[in-house]
Amino acid sequence: MEKLLIEGGHLLEGTVPISGAKNSAVALIPAGILADSTVTIDNLPDISDVGILAELLEEIGGKTELDGDTLTIHPENMFAMPLPNGHVKKLRASYYMMGAMLGKFKKAVIGLPGGCNLGPRPIDQHIKGFEALGAKVTNEQGAIYLQADELTGARIYLDVVSVGATINIMLAAVKAKGRTVIENAAKEPEIIDVATLLSNMGAKIKGAGTNVIRIDGVEHLSGCRHSIIPDRIEAGTFMLAAAAMGRSVIIDNIIPYHLESLTAKLREMGVRIETNDDQVFIHGANSDLTAVDVKTLVYPGFPTDLQQPFTSLLTKAQGSSMVTDTIYNARFKHIDELRRMGADIKVEGRSALVNGGKRLEGARVRASDLRAGAALVIAGLMANGVTEITGVEHIDRGYSNLEEKLKNLGATVWRETLDTKEEEEVKSSS
Repeated sequence: MEKLLIEGGHLLEGTVPISGAKNSAVALIPAGILADSTVTIDNLPDISDVGILAELLEEIGGKTELDGDTLTIHPENMFAMPLPNGHVKKLRASYYMMGAMLGKFKKAVIGLPGGCNLGPRPIDQHIKGFEALGAKVTNEQGAIYLQADELTGARIYLDVVSVGATINIMLAAVKAKGRTVIENAAKEPEIIDVATLLSNMGAKIKGAGTNVIRIDGVEHLSGCRHSIIPDRIEAGTFMLAAAAMGRSVIIDNIIPYHLESLTAKLREMGVRIETNDDQVFIHGANSDLTAVDVKTLVYPGFPTDLQQPFTSLLTKAQGSSMVTDTIYNARFKHIDELRRMGADIKVEGRSALVNGGKRLEGARVRASDLRAGAALVIAGLMANGVTEITGVEHIDRGYSNLEEKLKNLGATVWRETLDTKEEEEVKSSS
């Protein structure tokens, strides 16, 4: 086990390239199952989830080659192998295997997802969609069993806007007979990315990126080559780091349009930002940042995945800010850790009141999930002294070469292996 150490107070300067989107990658790799010939996916982020998904495809008879940021998937010999345990439990997005395998084989057995512990991530909307298409769904001993004689297009209204359910129903519906209409669909850029891949394979999809998606089923999907969109959450995390400690930082290879809600909030705080086609320039760690209120909403609103790192930045702003998370109710686990560093934050229900303007102090803290880890990294960059972060494996799940990218901007960041005593402390606290 490792810990990440950050010596705070160093100003950041330079250019940071953004990797491909994690939230696209975890859906695009299972989508490769649906093709009858080779699928090549470029611009993949260097994160652990990608390797685990490639191994899952091998478990069901596929052949995969991961070369740098390119994954080649050979789906010709895949079969409906049950996946109740093992690698499937390590992923929060393992449920995309359900839609892809149901679409291809008309049956699947998938263990319930693992990954970050953000409280229950209900898959009732996914199941409702699968049932509407004609599948029988049962939950036995922690695994979901899906079986259908035939999948037939249906009109499906999602009770809550869900990225996972929207993508999963798309995966199951592209080879179903007739037309499927998903109403109240999520509009995230990652959904457009998945629809683009499926369309390149020969699927007939209209309306991805709007709240109504129409899919006309086809019998065969062929292989293709696809390049993933940039990761807007990684980009947003570096924008926040630059707002906190940047002298002059260019965030490169991004789609600024995907980050408009964050850009608007940072400008409201007094951060100087310029955008062009595929870059954002952030000028100067402005010492007198203004407190702002922020509320997470489904896209195009403020992303829940940036709420935690944004909270760290707010500890630097003068005055009181209110952060409200309407998406997940367990997204405040980073607050106790920020308090250890001297932050003045009170949590009430789904909101956190941040009294800013006080310099954080380096401390020993633990990342309980991926975005909490990002929050602690930004806090460590701002703090006096050295911050030690354990739970680094959560950060590695979603950020490609984070340390190297920070070092290239001038941060003082390094890793150390935990000694036996520290390992025992981490295990007893988790």
